[in-house]
Amino acid sequence: MEVVEDKHTKDGTTDLKGNPAIKKETGTWKACPYILANECCERLAYYGMSSNIVNYMKDRLNQANAVAVNNVTNWSGTCYATPLLGAFLADAYFGRYCTIATFMIIYIIGLILLTMAASVKGIEPVCHNGVCNPTSAQSTVVFVALYLIALGTGGIKPCVSSFGADQFDDSDESEKKSKTSFFNWFYFSINIGAMIAASVLVWIQINVGWGLGFGIPAVAMAIAVVSFFLGTPLYRHQKPGGSPITRIAQVFVASLRKSGAKVPDDKSLLYEVSDKESAIEGSRKLEHTEQFKFFDKAAVQTQDDKIDSTVNSWKLCTVTQVEELKSLVRLLPIWASGIIFSTVYGQMSTMFVLQGDTMDPHIGPNFEIPAASLSIFDTISVIIWVPIYDRIIVPVARRITGNERGFTQLTRMGIGLIISIFSMVAAGILEVIRLQMVARLNLYDHEGYLPMTIFWQVPQYFLVGAAEVFTFIGQLEFFYDQAPDAMRSLCSALSLTTVALGNYLSTFLVTVVTNITTRNGQLGWIADNLNKGHLDYFYWLLAILSLVNFLVYLLIAKWYTYKKATDF
Repeated sequence: MEVVEDKHTKDGTTDLKGNPAIKKETGTWKACPYILANECCERLAYYGMSSNIVNYMKDRLNQANAVAVNNVTNWSGTCYATPLLGAFLADAYFGRYCTIATFMIIYIIGLILLTMAASVKGIEPVCHNGVCNPTSAQSTVVFVALYLIALGTGGIKPCVSSFGADQFDDSDESEKKSKTSFFNWFYFSINIGAMIAASVLVWIQINVGWGLGFGIPAVAMAIAVVSFFLGTPLYRHQKPGGSPITRIAQVFVASLRKSGAKVPDDKSLLYEVSDKESAIEGSRKLEHTEQFKFFDKAAVQTQDDKIDSTVNSWKLCTVTQVEELKSLVRLLPIWASGIIFSTVYGQMSTMFVLQGDTMDPHIGPNFEIPAASLSIFDTISVIIWVPIYDRIIVPVARRITGNERGFTQLTRMGIGLIISIFSMVAAGILEVIRLQMVARLNLYDHEGYLPMTIFWQVPQYFLVGAAEVFTFIGQLEFFYDQAPDAMRSLCSALSLTTVALGNYLSTFLVTVVTNITTRNGQLGWIADNLNKGHLDYFYWLLAILSLVNFLVYLLIAKWYTYKKATDF
């Protein structure tokens, strides 16, 4: 009997047919290349289209700087908000595999429509002497395409990283250790795609044409689909556990109904199913924790509950169901602390690009590097730091701290928050130097490039990349690891919404700053002519917000309690 048990995974995963997954035939690193290749191509498609979209809106849709920046941040924010929908469908009904497969089709339709909007006569804007005058219909087509892409990402972003992590069994120590490395290499594959996008595709968009520049991402997405389906026989699947929102609501309602009930001192008396598996499909039982004791009332068995022959989950919930809600509530402050970080990260596709547009992009006499392509140095930073972190920093930290991961997940994220402060300081210092050159040479009305190389922006991009390796990868692992089994897609989506809210916060800050600083006829901090603006003040504002955010994060991290799950 023991041999049969060892043959299968112990985390509840199944094969495609719903049978218990066989360890030697499914999952682990043999399934991951298909998932990582899918993510690499999908990210190439996304960044190949999004890295330079602010310039497309300025040049082809004839939008002002502040309008283009806000349109991009609103769209980008939506790309990171729609994962809540995809995650809900994956956790509740379809599973991660089917959700990814369905939403990839919507994604490709959006990319094809965007390519047509940039290349098909009658749909693309008409331009004369470098000035484009798009009709409202032509602009609408672009935004429909962009928001179809945003919807498509909603089913992919929250599911792919969780689906890849599902390939490793938590109850197997060697597989559990590999899972930590998986998140590092998952993010590594994202940045390989991003590097190709920021270099090759942005250059094609500017020097060859937007049609080809958007068409290549559509082809890349098609390759992503093929790669994902090729790995089908090897995948492990977590069963969908039903609507997590319903289960959360049930705990709230049951707690309120029993607000007068007394929670027993012996927590083993709280209600839980007696068999080994929990009442939630595909989920392990969670041990009771002491925080948020009010919700424990939902698991108190009253005399009426004992008389009823069937359990009404709106009146009585299991300890595991209560702990699901507690886990989610504990995650919320950590989640909120990532919003400012995401605002800083979002500057790479907006303010960094606008700042770079004013600087000399030449490499030698004949070649120019577009400002949007400079994000390649963020990508290079990630590609350098991932193997350094995984192969050098973690083993050294492991010997010092005794923690299997090297650093705790919360410590890792905190380090990234510190680095992000310095990225804004670096961008602010560069802007001060740039404006001093403008003043010294009286170049306020100069329409060309300043005699200052764009490569002075490299340090700020490099610092953002280093911060990503600590904070974003730490978030991926933390929200997957700390999520209840049946809510992993939802919690992964929750971590992604920090990027959405970070973009929306950026939009809000730009709008408020513009309204305040343009009063009485002033040009404002973010003027259309940045030589007459004060973009450095905006960077200082973000640096101060990041510092305050980090100090609050220290308090949150000290308060946090890690979850404890039992094996199947």
